Amino acid sequence: MTLPPTRWELAGEANRGYGETFAQRVAEGADIDGEARLADALAPRGARVLDVGSGMGRVAAALQARGHRVVATEPDPALRAQSRATYPDLDVLPHQALELDPAELGSFDLVAVVGNVMLFLGEGTERRVLERVRDLLAPGGRVLVGFHLTPIKAGSRTYPADEFVADVTAAGLRVVHRFGSYELHEPADDYAVWVLTRD
Repeated sequence: MTLPPTRWELAGEANRGYGETFAQRVAEGADIDGEARLADALAPRGARVLDVGSGMGRVAAALQARGHRVVATEPDPALRAQSRATYPDLDVLPHQALELDPAELGSFDLVAVVGNVMLFLGEGTERRVLERVRDLLAPGGRVLVGFHLTPIKAGSRTYPADEFVADVTAAGLRVVHRFGSYELHEPADDYAVWVLTRD
């Protein structure tokens, strides 16, 4: 299957600051576990968790440290290398979201698609990605999604909340919750955190 290039790929070097920023925060001992804390609360103990677009590994590693069985996926070679250097015990697959095969990977109690991953998918693939995520869910499984609703950096798209909800519905999922942060603040205009499940 030939996959369209992701917006992240097309942005190229313009996105290199992402990994550097979080590496610096890790080195400084900053709290970078907001997504992981919420993901942990959404999952049963020892859950199977899939981290789509795991970046430099911070969310996947935090969930693994909490006892979950984590599969991390990151197509960017530079971010995979940074993940190996920062979290050597975390295995990371090189797959794009549309390459994740339920027949190969099995099903998951929780799928995390955080860190603005939805904004950097290949153009026009959002619904297909959401359908693939749906197919990877175990019975009763949930999806944690988080992204900025306003433009953030070169290469990313703007993804209005109503358009996202329409794509979620078309993909056979439904919104269970919407928050304004990973600390469960009320919905906001600049950032959205979503909990989804199969419709």
